[in-house]
Amino acid sequence: MIKQVLTKSRTKLKQTAVAVAGSAVITKTIEMNDGMTEDEMESQIQVEADQYIPFPLDEVALDFEVAGPSPKNDGMVEVLLAACRNENVENREAAIELSGLQSTVVDIEAFAMERSVGLLQPQFEDEENLTVAVVDVGHTMTTLSVIADGKTIYTREQLFGGKQLTEEIMRRYGVTHEEAGKAKKLGGLPDDYESEVLRPFKDAVVQQVSRSLQFFFAASSYNDVDYIILAGGTVAISGLSNLIEEKIGTKTIIANPFANMTVAPRVNAVSLTNDAPSLMVACGLALRSFTDGKY
Repeated sequence: MIKQVLTKSRTKLKQTAVAVAGSAVITKTIEMNDGMTEDEMESQIQVEADQYIPFPLDEVALDFEVAGPSPKNDGMVEVLLAACRNENVENREAAIELSGLQSTVVDIEAFAMERSVGLLQPQFEDEENLTVAVVDVGHTMTTLSVIADGKTIYTREQLFGGKQLTEEIMRRYGVTHEEAGKAKKLGGLPDDYESEVLRPFKDAVVQQVSRSLQFFFAASSYNDVDYIILAGGTVAISGLSNLIEEKIGTKTIIANPFANMTVAPRVNAVSLTNDAPSLMVACGLALRSFTDGKY
């Protein structure tokens, strides 16, 4: 599949960034002495890692980054640790390299999403100290990421996605998986599709969003968010954002990280806009080449 995408895109780029799901990663913020070199921090983390990581060190890929001065203790800095089982990283690297590319960065989906949300600032009426809930409705999984002041403070995954709508179309109208997928995007289904299939699915999406937010409120000191941002291929369904805003009472927008970018002439701008909500993580990964000079 990667080879097919490369052929269609006609890109000559070889270096890539890929992400692992948040559920596969353990992250923890610790405090360390300010003034330590990166090598000294790495040595200390290796010695103390068993306090933070519930797996043998030889089974995990481990990395860290200094987040900034500790707000609690002078002379200390906050350090973000991230650990993931080697197999989750190696499987992605292998797929990338088999397709003829070079695997340069392995990131975390939630952090890639966080970067893309930074591009949405012009769409917010109030750009100061916002708390936004990003609901990414994928094919089989819905992920809630809550971002406060530009930093991810909560993530949760639930088994729910566009697959349910596809399967209901297949069951009700006796069509193949491919036909159902095309019909979702292009139309052509019987007259009762809107009332009997699509509306119940949209109600189910609203219920999932509401439930995800309730889990967040119960697990934190927050009782509201400023915006709900809808991401993922499923959220392009007509009227869904308005329905969520009406039912939940929170301003809701559909994610488009490319809205303020200049689009190359060979890019189909209409297709890019339609696909934009499903490209948030990909866009966040691409931003690594601008933010940290990795490649």
